[in-house]
Amino acid sequence: MQLIMEHSAPPPVRHARMKISSAVLMMHGSDAWSSELEDISSTGVLVRRPEDWSGKPGDLFVLDMLIGEELNIHLEATVARVTEDHVGFAYARIPADKEVPLWNLLGGYADAMERFGL
Repeated sequence: MQLIMEHSAPPPVRHARMKISSAVLMMHGSDAWSSELEDISSTGVLVRRPEDWSGKPGDLFVLDMLIGEELNIHLEATVARVTEDHVGFAYARIPADKEVPLWNLLGGYADAMERFGL
């Protein structure tokens, strides 16, 4: 009798997202949009898509995230994905003076991984 075992791929994982509600200003060339952060991770952010949005995957943006009354994180990010309701950004460059504040904000989420797409 031969035993056949099915091998399934492990579930996909990504850097853990931390839910957050905060203002973000997104700038691309001479265009700018304001919106709200939905979540943040050590590799990027998810924001609500403004109605007049004109960015596309691969575009480089400057993001100015206003978190609370004292923390302002200003960095460069590329558009990773666009849906009807959201824009996902991947960090392209985090200024050295913003790295520690970002990691402090993320706390345990900075190094955590999570399953997704299940």
